[in-house]
Amino acid sequence: MAMRQERRPPPPLDAAALERLALRYVERFATTRGKLADYLTRKIRERGWEGEPADPQALAGRMAELGYVDDRLYAESKAAALTRRGLGARRVGAALRQARVDEADAEALAPAIAAQAWEAALTFARRRRIGPFGAAVDDRAVRDRQLAAMLRAGHDFALARRIVAARDTEELGESG
Repeated sequence: MAMRQERRPPPPLDAAALERLALRYVERFATTRGKLADYLTRKIRERGWEGEPADPQALAGRMAELGYVDDRLYAESKAAALTRRGLGARRVGAALRQARVDEADAEALAPAIAAQAWEAALTFARRRRIGPFGAAVDDRAVRDRQLAAMLRAGHDFALARRIVAARDTEELGESG
């Protein structure tokens, strides 16, 4: 049986290696300045550092200046993707906070997200067969579970209750 050779740990990072890591990351993933800085900080912690003190925030800012990272564009595309999946404004906002999107960028998107609330709720209800999109249910426990699912998806209580209570699509009307 052949002996396995021990893996040597990767060498500590320096400024050039950290920049290469940052470039590789932004080339592979859509990201925000905050997520990129977190990634670089984690890599420094894992591999160690050699040389002048590192500043992952500054490097992430430089990547944004160069146009490799655009928080606003990331936020717009993430919000659009989540609303197309049927998630509500609260869940979209939480995802943007988790992605470390700047508060000003998230606030700027709030009206667009709110405008899509009705369509997103209907998409979610269709996907999960809730309200008029599923079998007629007179069981209160089932309706409560459907309502809870809509609330966990980030939809407004009044909107979710209206969809769960509807017996058919005509009851819902065209818009909220």
